[in-house]
Amino acid sequence: MLVAAFEGWNDAGDAATAAIEHLDLAWSGEVFAEIDPEEFHDFTVTRPRVRLDGDDRVIDWPGHTFVWAEPAMHSGVVLLRAVEPQLRWRTYCEHVLEVARALNCRLVVTLGSLLADVPHTRPSPVFGTAYDDEVIGRLRMQPSRYEGPTGIVGVLHAACRDAGIDSASLWAAVPAYVPSTPAPRAALSLLERVAPLIGAAADAPGLIEAARGYEREIDELIADDDSTVDYVRRLEEQFDAERAVEESNDRMMSSDGLIDELERFLREQ
Repeated sequence: MLVAAFEGWNDAGDAATAAIEHLDLAWSGEVFAEIDPEEFHDFTVTRPRVRLDGDDRVIDWPGHTFVWAEPAMHSGVVLLRAVEPQLRWRTYCEHVLEVARALNCRLVVTLGSLLADVPHTRPSPVFGTAYDDEVIGRLRMQPSRYEGPTGIVGVLHAACRDAGIDSASLWAAVPAYVPSTPAPRAALSLLERVAPLIGAAADAPGLIEAARGYEREIDELIADDDSTVDYVRRLEEQFDAERAVEESNDRMMSSDGLIDELERFLREQ
């Protein structure tokens, strides 16, 4: 399996890329390949960063890094941590698929996160979509019905379909009332959803502790804002009611409301 996350528009709260980083850490991944960003970025849009390494000045360019990881009792998984490119998306996706073919990857899974009307005090909902009916049934996904503007994730899934490689997309919901705050709770939910697909455990004690701290920090942030506190309380009641219905129906996916949230999010971006 190849699991990918792209920093940018589909990485609300940095949740998707944080999940990839924790998989890399949990499974002691090793970098084995990179895509040169020169042909795929407008560096006036995604600017490189300069930093000091001792007395030397180092420029860090937008990264596209492939990592090989071998979880316990598993043959191996490829992790791609990247920044969404601005240019030549079809060529870029072909480079990704070259790696997938070379390592005989039978499934490509992308991780994403979006802003939605969900409370920070509950586990972040995660839902999955896919193109292929067999993948939808096997992985308990929902069919992708979205029409409208798309990003590199949508283009990559289309390229997988054309290449005959199964693919699926996992999305976690991040509270819309704290859009610029890193969301470790959403990253943890993605981790808990993708690890069973891979068939391996991914312990992340640091992420669990960060998720607890996240809830405390947001509680303190909104404590003096009565309207936001009331809004969160309503979201909690809605979340609990929907979760009760899902559990009674033995469903793993979130409600259609989150699919609608994703479609709205994509169009607004």
